[in-house]
Amino acid sequence: MNLLVVGLWTANIIVDCSGQLAFKAAASDPRAGEGLARWRYMATKPWIWIGIGSYVAEFLVWLAFLSLVPLSDGVLLGSINIVAILLLGRVLFREKLTPLRIIGVTLISLGVAVVGLHG
Repeated sequence: MNLLVVGLWTANIIVDCSGQLAFKAAASDPRAGEGLARWRYMATKPWIWIGIGSYVAEFLVWLAFLSLVPLSDGVLLGSINIVAILLLGRVLFREKLTPLRIIGVTLISLGVAVVGLHG
């Protein structure tokens, strides 16, 4: 992989994780209430807009990334986002890491490594 591809891949991981974490922060606010009031409340908070902005940025980065790598490689390399989000969710939101999740993350990581090194 050349430096541009690695840079776009890294940028994709960062903006995707940022978006997911921002949406989680917006959705986890206990003051949000329920139903339509919850959505109105979230729309007034920066986390939801950071998430939306991150997804717009991810869309653009992803398109650039896919223009440089085969689709099958790109999608497999993009799955590392699952690992990063799972680990960040554990650190920032104290989400559970069960044995099955750890096995899944390990398998995904190994798959990404194989594609990255030999793709």
